[in-house]
Amino acid sequence: MSLTEQQRKFYENTLAVTRQEIEELDGLIEAELAKVKDRLAELQSAKRAARQMYDAACIRLGIPNELEDEEGEDDAG
Repeated sequence: MSLTEQQRKFYENTLAVTRQEIEELDGLIEAELAKVKDRLAELQSAKRAARQMYDAACIRLGIPNELEDEEGEDDAG
């Protein structure tokens, strides 16, 4: 079954419009992923800083650092 000229134009227009929409959505997805990656990097940095302070406090107090044990469990699980 062949398409009429009007049908062909409709589908060609649909292709163009939806392709543009997909490209715009891809751009939005990439922008959101970049934001998430930046936020994760900030949180990881804050966690490392807090961990250094915690480790130092354990050393100064002369107490065991139970987070060292938990860290090993986190890596395994």
